[in-house]
Amino acid sequence: MSLTVVGTMAFDDIETPFGKSDKIVGGSASFIAWAASNFVQPVNQVSVIGGDFPQEELDALTARGVAMDGVQVKKDEKSFYWAGRYHLDMNSRDTLVTDLNVLADFQPVIPDSYQGSEFLILGNLTPQVQMSVINQMKTRPKLIVMDTMNFWMDVALEDLLKTIKMVDVLMINDSEARQLTGEYSLVKAAKKVLTMGPRFLIIKKGEHGAMLFHENHVFFAPALPLEDVYDPTGAGDTFAGGFMGHLAKTKDISFENMKTAIIVGSAMASFCVEKFGATRLREITKEDITTRLEQFVQLVNFDIDLV
Repeated sequence: MSLTVVGTMAFDDIETPFGKSDKIVGGSASFIAWAASNFVQPVNQVSVIGGDFPQEELDALTARGVAMDGVQVKKDEKSFYWAGRYHLDMNSRDTLVTDLNVLADFQPVIPDSYQGSEFLILGNLTPQVQMSVINQMKTRPKLIVMDTMNFWMDVALEDLLKTIKMVDVLMINDSEARQLTGEYSLVKAAKKVLTMGPRFLIIKKGEHGAMLFHENHVFFAPALPLEDVYDPTGAGDTFAGGFMGHLAKTKDISFENMKTAIIVGSAMASFCVEKFGATRLREITKEDITTRLEQFVQLVNFDIDLV
């Protein structure tokens, strides 16, 4: 029932209209692991950190059933660092600083202890790195999910298309779907993406929810309307962690179960944005998750009388 996660473990420095975080732990692999570990263990982490990464963060993840065999530690170097400022609508942000540091020459190595993992999620990294991970898996996982971004569409499109061909599920946001396909309609864009290799496509729409496409089927999950959104950083990765955690727990990769997984992912993302970084994800209990999932059911449940 194991899940392998490949991504960044980093420092973020975030400013929003509601406050400032100063330097906190972030990174795609961190958010995915915190979310997924509520549903499946072990979570096999593959990442790279510098000697400045706090040991207590590693210990906290280990206590949650996250295996660290695949995390490279470069003691004399610094961890990846990103600083950004969000605008009032929270959907747009300015990147202030990006220091790749240890990430600049990251070559992930899949340990023997991770081989045989049935589920693999590739966080947003260079397509070449994502491809190398897939090629290192001696047995192809039951499901490979990949996240990417518009930057790789600009600078590494050929490699990106090769990698997309190798995965089962592609996760992108609405602007990335439009850029990748040249189609404004998300339905037309989805049809094009599904000819590129993946069997499933998830288009994330931030505060407006997420869409799941498979063959001629479409499913839409709303985002929970929240009074306070403090920090959207990591919400997409937390969504991915909840989504993969549910699939790995149930071992069911049917379209019907993916619909449930999308709701689980949306519920986890709704926790993430309530505090800076992964703070809220570290606090929540199984009961909190169950209550939040019930809120989602109520959000989309309606009775009608057909005339």
